[in-house]
Amino acid sequence: MKFTVLGPLTLRDGGDLRALPTAPKTRSLLALLLLHGGQPVPQDTCREELWPEEMPPTAVQSLHTRVLHLRQALAAVPSAGSLRAAKRILVTEPGGYALRLGESGLDLHDLEHRLRVARQAELVRDDRKLSFALRDALSLWRGPVLGDTPAGPRIQAHVTALEERRVTLLEKCVEAELRLGLHHELLPELRSLTVYFPTHENLHAQYMIALYRSGRVAQCLEAYRGLRDRLVTQIGIEPSPRLRELHAAVLAESPELTAPGPGPVGRLSSPLGSRLLSAG
Repeated sequence: MKFTVLGPLTLRDGGDLRALPTAPKTRSLLALLLLHGGQPVPQDTCREELWPEEMPPTAVQSLHTRVLHLRQALAAVPSAGSLRAAKRILVTEPGGYALRLGESGLDLHDLEHRLRVARQAELVRDDRKLSFALRDALSLWRGPVLGDTPAGPRIQAHVTALEERRVTLLEKCVEAELRLGLHHELLPELRSLTVYFPTHENLHAQYMIALYRSGRVAQCLEAYRGLRDRLVTQIGIEPSPRLRELHAAVLAESPELTAPGPGPVGRLSSPLGSRLLSAG
């Protein structure tokens, strides 16, 4: 039995996609329990998530009914097979509920495992292994987190955090791949990312460096001008000192912006290059 939340809410069993309740609030309750990773969720929290604006008088009974519907859905999964087994998965705790899944029962568990591999690669300064591990972790996202499930305030907070984590991991991955000298290969991806995140300074800095190292100085400067125009007109701020420093380095054709030489790790050695490639 395997649930996924890094994209549409799904349940697979033995590789087969299993039906989940379609009622919006029942799906939201399931998502809320999954996002807490097996930790008990108080009934008050469940009700506040399902009825954030005005709680009906029937909220307590309605919550109990939705829990029953979830258990019935779990009982229909072959690896559970009965309502009794389903009750051992969706457990009633004092004052709340918890979903007891195994280590491989949720894609968020897979994410943490893959990120442990990435952290180990980072500790030994192995950019190639770090890139592979981060790409492996990023492959778990299959679209917007819980994009098919209604989100109240608590689910939305988790969704926002997971989407921000995705971008942070992507920045770190691109950073490692730039250190490996993969600037040509990264150009299409970074072009798309800067369109999707039109005021994200670090992604634009990475795009500028990839363009510069690919010999596209004019496009590099145009990317900076476009970002600056958007920051000034939409937000009313100038680019950060770090980005202005990168712009000045491009204009000066600073040797510190050149691609790293070949090597087993491929890390930038210059302080300027390392600073310009760091997230912030």
